[in-house]
Amino acid sequence: MAYYCSLGRIPKHRHTALRDENGKLFYEELMGEEGFSSDSSLLYHKEIPSALVGVREWELPDQTLIPNHPLLPRHLKPHSLPGAESGAEVDAVTGRMLLLGNSDVRLSYAHVNTTSPLYKSGLGDEMVYVERGSALVETQFGALEVAEGDYINIPRATIHRWVIRGDETARLFFIEANSHIGPPRRYISNTGQYLEHSPLCERDIRGPEEVLIREGEDVEVYIKHRGPGQSGISGSIHVLPTHPFDVVGWDGCLYPWVFNINDYMPITGKVHQPPPSHQVFEGHNFVICNFVPRLVDYAEGAIPVPYYHSNVDSDELMFYVDGDYEARKGSGIDKGSMTLHPGGHPHGPQPGAMEASIGKTFFDEMAVMVDTFRPLALGRAALEVNDEKYASSWAGGRWLAE
Repeated sequence: MAYYCSLGRIPKHRHTALRDENGKLFYEELMGEEGFSSDSSLLYHKEIPSALVGVREWELPDQTLIPNHPLLPRHLKPHSLPGAESGAEVDAVTGRMLLLGNSDVRLSYAHVNTTSPLYKSGLGDEMVYVERGSALVETQFGALEVAEGDYINIPRATIHRWVIRGDETARLFFIEANSHIGPPRRYISNTGQYLEHSPLCERDIRGPEEVLIREGEDVEVYIKHRGPGQSGISGSIHVLPTHPFDVVGWDGCLYPWVFNINDYMPITGKVHQPPPSHQVFEGHNFVICNFVPRLVDYAEGAIPVPYYHSNVDSDELMFYVDGDYEARKGSGIDKGSMTLHPGGHPHGPQPGAMEASIGKTFFDEMAVMVDTFRPLALGRAALEVNDEKYASSWAGGRWLAE
């Protein structure tokens, strides 16, 4: 996201000396995307960022994925997964549970109540949606407060940790990409500015406001990276001689940022608007969409809920965050539910929802949708919270025994 920012101390020119009050040189690090061909930032460290004094394997949480076969629409209840309410300590790095995934993106969930270890992803950007609660996300670039309704985008290789304070807890939905995540291309000018027809703009996005310095020795950083593990993903723990939060200044267009779903300006129309009109972000082979409280279709006889549609080229994961989702009434869907509607099976409103929606002019609903262009497989956590009755909900619960 090409939106320039500068914090702390930096030299007048790039790649020139910056020294402390004793004349000691700060160490410049370029963090950049796509091999020096895309967005980047320059960070100035007190100590050498490559320094390493130890390493060991990190046994990742279960990354097993099982194909959705035989093909079924699914209703998942992630609030039923063990989390902070169990009394156990759960953090946002080691405690996240994989629900769904493919070679482009992994979708996980956690209800956390304790501060995480320092962590970075070597796989891709992470977009985390805060369903409930709050936290402080500390990063090399500075700290960011997040609370209910916030998305936080954490670029690949950014060292960070989730700080949970006092009796706080947070329910978090993790969208872990194998690519970068940014604005839809149709909403961005050739030079990176949001265009006038975009449902958000630069003033809706907030980044760090000051640098963050921490002290420490022999500091552990958990790393998720490419390797021989499950699904080609492995974990390592690097031990650094000094704390990585030693950046005295930085500037550039690559850094973590926050956007709140309530600042999304929905695009509405005279008749039902298709899912692309709700898009807010995209990664390689997937998109993220917002469904927020909004005025709905006003043409005479308009049916505001979605028409039945076959996902020929994509799987759809819908996370029902708040409100009353009109199209799913009568199916057992509630706040905190997720549905998976796989490619190859037509889906749409529950029986009676089309008729009931005619004449309505406002929908009070909040949902986050991830559409993928490769099939989503199921993590063990998804199978544990799968509502087996959902697939028969369009047929009034009728299901033929094998």
